[in-house]
Amino acid sequence: MAWAEWEQLKADAAGRDGSRMRLNAVGDGGGGGGKKGDLAVSQGDLSGVRNEASGLKNRLWREARVAVPTSETAGGSLHTQGFELGGALQHVAERWDTQLKSLLDACGHIANHVDFTKFLHSDDDQYVRSRVSSIAALDQAFDDDNAPRGEKNKADN
Repeated sequence: MAWAEWEQLKADAAGRDGSRMRLNAVGDGGGGGGKKGDLAVSQGDLSGVRNEASGLKNRLWREARVAVPTSETAGGSLHTQGFELGGALQHVAERWDTQLKSLLDACGHIANHVDFTKFLHSDDDQYVRSRVSSIAALDQAFDDDNAPRGEKNKADN
């Protein structure tokens, strides 16, 4: 997106109802379980990220690498025929291949990290639930309804 286009979009949004433009904010009903301050990621969210990263990696390998062998062959052929363009074409093909491998590694890293994150935090929900429920049970034990008879009267006064 060009800077001028961004400025135009901001101006258009400012000209409309100001409450509709939200930058760096989540609208009502979006993300986080709808409660301010909650951090929630579902297994479906993680699976979606993993699948996208894995799908991108597979697609890049199939579609983006197609040009490398033919470019290297053409570059080599041009180079042996005495054209300087041949060496340049080979250099571009090598750089493309290097950058593509870096991108493929990054996609694989994302997919693997999501798998590791799911494994690492699989028991966290149960742990948090047990801690919160034990706090609720403790609170209930100290509730006025559970106070000794003499203490109930003091609390009422």
